[in-house]
Formats: sequence, C-alpha cells, structure tokens
Amino acid sequence: MKRSVVNVHEAKTHLSKLLERAHRGEVIVLAKAGKPYARLMPLASEEPVERVLGRLDDQVSSIDDGVYFEPLPDDELEAWEDGSTA
Repeated sequence: MKRSVVNVHEAKTHLSKLLERAHRGEVIVLAKAGKPYARLMPLASEEPVERVLGRLDDQVSSIDDGVYFEPLPDDELEAWEDGSTA
C-alpha cells in the first residue's frame, strides 16, 4: 500500500484529489509543521456481512445454564479477590 506525507496547507488546497487517492487505496499522512498529524486512508468494504444465527450449533456442545450460577471454588475466589494468579 502506497504512503505519502502531505503538508496540511497542501491538503486543504487539494483535498478532493487526496480523497480520491485514498479511495483508490493510498494511505496519506497529513503533517503539521513537519510532524505526522493525521491519516487519510480507504474505508473497509461497506458490504454487509451476512450473519447466520446458529451456524455453529452442530460444532459446539451444549452447556447447562446452571454451571454459570454455581459458586466458584475457594482457591479461584481468593485469586479474584486478592488479584493473584493461580
């Protein structure tokens, strides 16, 4: 991916052209007083991702919901309370 550094004054003068270059895949770094300040870059594809609910049902075993509400073992509870690692 091509990168270019452009002064802010030049960027203000040629913003439309810079946007077109970014849209084509170029990364343009805007510099203020010679220091990198901001970045113009293309957006990720905006095509919607199709979400399919339950597509992993046959690959993941079911977990009894009661497991989530069981008390933690004492050693694990102590580790959470004092911040130490087991």
